Amino acid sequence: MDAAELRQMQAPIKERYKTDPKAALITLKAKGSTDSDGIACKVETGRAIAMAGLHPATGGSGLELCSGDMLLEALVACAGVTLKSVATAIEVPLKTGNVYAEGDLDFRGTLGVDKETPVGFAEIRLRFEVDTDAPQDKLDLLLKLTERYCVVYQTIKNGPKVSVSMQRV
Repeated sequence: MDAAELRQMQAPIKERYKTDPKAALITLKAKGSTDSDGIACKVETGRAIAMAGLHPATGGSGLELCSGDMLLEALVACAGVTLKSVATAIEVPLKTGNVYAEGDLDFRGTLGVDKETPVGFAEIRLRFEVDTDAPQDKLDLLLKLTERYCVVYQTIKNGPKVSVSMQRV
């Protein structure tokens, strides 16, 4: 796909969202079920099913997916798709591109070993490696726009309002 094809594909969608902003508001959903043996959660997104479990650093077998890894995978997936889309739109030819995400966790927090240790990632690093002949100013723009339009990156960076509830069924 080239820049013209991308613009042609997205033009009617963008126009619809300009004329009807409410049409752009979509609710993505995922469902999990704890109805399984062991400490695990079967996650369904409507497209795939994944079995999540404890990380080996918290006693897990390592056979199930770790939700922390899944968060980093979502970041890599979104950043990679965004990078490719932006590169196409601004005509930066990528011979190859790799996306890496790393996050630092102190498992004392999630295990309750030390009440002062925060639960969650202390730091997340996102890195791109690209093989391209594009000049540095185009690469700078590519990075800036990828960062700006990557949904998962912006969600992690800006910390949206989150709520939690429980109900008896």
